[in-house]
Amino acid sequence: MTSKLKPLIGPSILNADLSRLYEESQKLLDNGADYLHLDVMDGHFVPNLTFGHPVVKCLRSKIHNAFFETHMMVANPLQWIIPMAEAGVNQYTFHIEPISNVEEVCRKIKENGMKAGIAIKPGTSVTEIAKYISISDMVLIMTVEPGFGGQKFMEDQMQKVRWLREHYPLLDIEVDGGVGPSTIESCAAAGANMIVSGTAVIGAQDQAATIKLLRDTVQRAINK
Repeated sequence: MTSKLKPLIGPSILNADLSRLYEESQKLLDNGADYLHLDVMDGHFVPNLTFGHPVVKCLRSKIHNAFFETHMMVANPLQWIIPMAEAGVNQYTFHIEPISNVEEVCRKIKENGMKAGIAIKPGTSVTEIAKYISISDMVLIMTVEPGFGGQKFMEDQMQKVRWLREHYPLLDIEVDGGVGPSTIESCAAAGANMIVSGTAVIGAQDQAATIKLLRDTVQRAINK
């Protein structure tokens, strides 16, 4: 792998105490998180419902410098680009499955000053996303079915990560779902450099040590 890649750990706040969203988020950043992964669900693309741009805006009003990635598990990603940009989001990651206008969505995301991330569910072939990599900034490979936290890690999704790393050596590849100390070796070895970890980090007795373990594991894989 190339040394130009950076290991980036982005805890998901989905499993945090959402009544203390700012405190929980700031704690993660103080404990070494590189960015915050904000799961936005609309109750349509996935059955669950979380929060939208007003909550993100409130969080940004207290946390000024952190990198915010919104993982948009929504049926119409075009609809929320401007509100999320205005809320202070840095990267807008959306799923390609429910839409046909992926190019338009990527273009509008960038026009509004955000990075564009594209995501696929476990049942979607990695070749479906390959045609859009040139217009995106990052690819997210879901390692669980999107919509709920705390699911079991799907090892078979690592073949997608390996394929992407082989064909796109400099691409930022993110994995999300069931990732923690017991599965990070598999993710790192496959080539993922952006690690979303919810339950494993949020519930850790020592968040800083857990985040460091995840980052160090990815860095060792990058250095090989």
